[in-house]
Amino acid sequence: MANPTIAEKFESYLDYPGMKKGLFGWIFSIDHKRIGLLYLVSMVLFFAVGVTLAFIMKLEMLSPGKDVVDPQTYNTLFTLHGVIMIFLFIIPGIPAVFGNFFLPIQLGAKDVAFPRLNLLSWWLYMIGGIFAIVSLFLQGGPIDTGWTFYVPYSIRTTTNVILPLLGAFILGFSSILTGLNFITTVHRLRAPGMTFFKMPLFVWALYSTAWIQVVSTPVVGITIVLVIIERIFQIGIFDPALGGDPILFQHLFWIYSHPAVYIMILPAMGVVSEILPTFAKRTIFGYKAIAYSSLAIAFIGYFVWAHHMFTSGMSDTSRMIFSLLTFVVAIPSGVKVFNWIATLYKGSIDLRPPLVYVMLFIFLFSIGGLTGLILGSLATDVHIHDTYFVVAHFHYVMFGGTIIILFGALHYWLPKMFGRMYNEKVANIAAGIIFVGFNILYFTMFILGYQGMPRRYWSYLPEYQTLHIISTVGSWILILGMIVMFWNLIYGVLKGKSAGDNPWGGTTLEWQIQSPPIMENFHEIPTITHEPYYHAAAINTEDNKHKKIDEGENE
Repeated sequence: MANPTIAEKFESYLDYPGMKKGLFGWIFSIDHKRIGLLYLVSMVLFFAVGVTLAFIMKLEMLSPGKDVVDPQTYNTLFTLHGVIMIFLFIIPGIPAVFGNFFLPIQLGAKDVAFPRLNLLSWWLYMIGGIFAIVSLFLQGGPIDTGWTFYVPYSIRTTTNVILPLLGAFILGFSSILTGLNFITTVHRLRAPGMTFFKMPLFVWALYSTAWIQVVSTPVVGITIVLVIIERIFQIGIFDPALGGDPILFQHLFWIYSHPAVYIMILPAMGVVSEILPTFAKRTIFGYKAIAYSSLAIAFIGYFVWAHHMFTSGMSDTSRMIFSLLTFVVAIPSGVKVFNWIATLYKGSIDLRPPLVYVMLFIFLFSIGGLTGLILGSLATDVHIHDTYFVVAHFHYVMFGGTIIILFGALHYWLPKMFGRMYNEKVANIAAGIIFVGFNILYFTMFILGYQGMPRRYWSYLPEYQTLHIISTVGSWILILGMIVMFWNLIYGVLKGKSAGDNPWGGTTLEWQIQSPPIMENFHEIPTITHEPYYHAAAINTEDNKHKKIDEGENE
């Protein structure tokens, strides 16, 4: 009998009795693994669109004046790139894909606490994305406000603002539902014996992130509604011509959007804490310190929003307080980096693709974090605010942090999700190309910003051209690396060799079950007796018994 295809394997192991097969069987499935894969496919498609828009923008910056697009189109591309990358890719990113797929498995549960709510969150995600796309084709043209929707321009522009805002509002509900689901799952569905300090650190990161999603997302939802009301009824909430306060919008927006940075980066830090002990072949250094630092980042992150507003005219006292808090929030991040490096010390390091991406992350994210402290310092922020320095810092944190580790998570968990292995040599080559292209593209922007090049400008003075050309060439190298990476992963999923159940020698629960996992993950709910990063033999599961029986039969 011929080997089943990937699609056939997924139809068999992710299928409830009586559930429809094919497309409807997927988009109406309440299985957490299928929902995670639905998010993965959706977000990769949105990511491709966002990268394409960025590619066009960089082409425009090859020389002063018009090369490819006019100023209005450039503003539109900038706005759509930001909206897609932030709201449709980076924020949902790791929690929606790998959180949905692996959180219940790592906890020893059969599914998340609210499976139907989980499916609803994906539907809301898709509806929000569709709203943003439909707005491109309506009268008035696509939104051109920038992804931050700053007033008063977002109130006065004649482009389609309301529909993308509604899309962002709906995406907020998707994020809240995911957060509620994860919090409840962590509290109620842990396997017997799994105390909080026996949970994997990826679970700790998702748990901390979920609280940010639940507490801070409603603020931006209310803010979006107020902007819509202001546009329709002109009642003077934010419009200074009507007695409104545009600075109030900035406060409300960043009260959500700075904690949203940690929604983006905390799950990435959790992935790092999973990959390092696996490939260092030792217990994670400072387990409790890493767990507590996740909670500390989530908590302190609520109080630093106004460091985005140092030049907005608020009082000196407020600026000093928010500057101090910005330096304080860097401490738990530093704790994590120290513990990650200490985990590698005297470890039996196995340098394979997931660990390569972790190394890239630590290097790039450290640059992003340190330049964030420069921006958090009042004296230097006055000079480099709203320059390309901010663009570079933002991308070193968001791309060099979250997206690089999302790539690492794909290389780490894809063999478990699909049961097949990609070409590791090609994966390492792709990572090298991405690293080179990334630094040529974005480090050049630090220099541009230091020299005074303002961000969000369609054109520029001739003295900046050389660096813009270098940066644009870097974007081509980066895109080439990502094309090679995705081609290698897709080819591995479709035609790769069997990966086995535990190709990396991982010790958390997902590596103790078969690849791909069965419908409800476990033959029998496991009993946990040891911390998550000790040898797998310490974990007593029925799946290990089945595995031993199968091995005996094969002999």
